[in-house]
Amino acid sequence: MLEMVAKIFSFYRDGFRQMTVGKSLWKIIFIKIFVMFAVLKIFFFPNYLNSNFETDKQRGDYVLEQITRSVANTN
Repeated sequence: MLEMVAKIFSFYRDGFRQMTVGKSLWKIIFIKIFVMFAVLKIFFFPNYLNSNFETDKQRGDYVLEQITRSVANTN
């Protein structure tokens, strides 16, 4: 089992070492992921609970109310 894992690891390691265009594509993918999760979150997804409620109890009550209200409306 360990030998098979080592073979798979070396297969991927050697494949990534020999990439030329692939390295550039992976860099683009990581930049896009960073933009989506870091930059867009800051500007388009503000922290609603921290800005509208002062204590953890108020936040918890609001979340519980939202969850139970949506379930109660479907029945």
